[in-house]
Order: sequence, then structure tokens, then C-alpha cells
Amino acid sequence: MWESIAQRAIACGEYIVRTKCTVRACAEHFGMSKSTVHKDTERLAALNGTLWEQVRDVLGVNLRERHLRGGDATRRMYARRRADKTKTSQ
Repeated sequence: MWESIAQRAIACGEYIVRTKCTVRACAEHFGMSKSTVHKDTERLAALNGTLWEQVRDVLGVNLRERHLRGGDATRRMYARRRADKTKTSQ
């Protein structure tokens, strides 16, 4: 699929910057592990410093906001459970 690791790293970096996605979403999009995406973002420092800085900024925002996403996911889960319980009791 990829001609080189460098090409894959740059593609991952561009995707993260373009979509502002998480490492997990990038890994799912490209069909690879989160560890590979992390390693590829490290490789960007030597390949394309400007892109690496942009990726680092996006991933920094995601890191600072992850507790909010987790709380939101938990809130939605319990809301679904309440809705399901209400439907079954009627």
C-alpha cells in the first residue's frame, strides 16, 4: 500500500492536520495501529518539521480535551440507558 514509511508518515500527518482528528481516528482511517500513528508522528520531525509542528499542535489540543470527550461519552451512554429503560417500562 505505501511505497515508503516516510510517505505513510507524511500522509498521516497531513490527514491529522486537515481533519483535526485523534490518533485513534487516524489509525482507523488508514487501517493501522495507534502505535504506528504515534511512531509516524515522531518520524515527521526529521521528515517535515513544519508539518510535525502542526501535527503536534493538533494532538496537543486533543490531549487537553480528552477528559471532556470521555465525560461526554459517559453522559451519552447513561442517557441512552435511561431512554431504553423508559421504553421497556412503558
